[in-house]
Amino acid sequence: MVNLNAGEALEELFGEKKIIQNASLYRFTSDSILLSRFARAKKGDNVADFCAGSGAVGYHFLCLNPRISSLTLFEMQPSLADMAARTAEMNGFDAKVAVCRVQDIGREYDGAFSLILCNPPYERGGPENLSYEKAVCRKEITVTMEEIIAVSAKKLKFGGRLDIVHRADRLAELFYTMKKYNLEPKRMQLVKGNGQSPPYLVMAEGVKGGKPSLEILPTFINNAENGGSTK
Repeated sequence: MVNLNAGEALEELFGEKKIIQNASLYRFTSDSILLSRFARAKKGDNVADFCAGSGAVGYHFLCLNPRISSLTLFEMQPSLADMAARTAEMNGFDAKVAVCRVQDIGREYDGAFSLILCNPPYERGGPENLSYEKAVCRKEITVTMEEIIAVSAKKLKFGGRLDIVHRADRLAELFYTMKKYNLEPKRMQLVKGNGQSPPYLVMAEGVKGGKPSLEILPTFINNAENGGSTK
């Protein structure tokens, strides 16, 4: 039985697997689950989860693909990383949790991963009315899109994939930045809510050293959302 701290609760992750969440901190949304399903595992994948939070993307992907070789989570907030570590222990996940900013990931990880998953901060700007803990998960206060892509390019082996979810209205910037760092956009899928609202999310995969060719998947209708960003 896992020990829960004040404000923490167990929520459903996958089947009988549970994840520790805290209402006072950033809690995972449907974006995380969508990304973990968009990404495709390959035999022997060494996987990293950047901006991992409490581990929802990485752990859900692991549940879907239990035969991957390794999973390493990188999260800068100690409170979220601690929840991720305890979630791994509770569920018996074979995963490593590192407490650091994406920009500070060590050289020992250069070329180490065949797949990087990332549900990053989506928005520019400051904390506004958010707590700092929630603001750094939602806004580019401590890390930007370009920094994430630049680091991913270093940590991926040749042919490795970056699978990322972001705001649909930043798609042009996302693809431009991927190509700048030799991550060729190879797959994408837009996400929208019910009704006539435009897409609000894009999921995209860039391949290190890939040849130009883009697969556009059918737009996903997220019935859990009304068309606004879930971040």
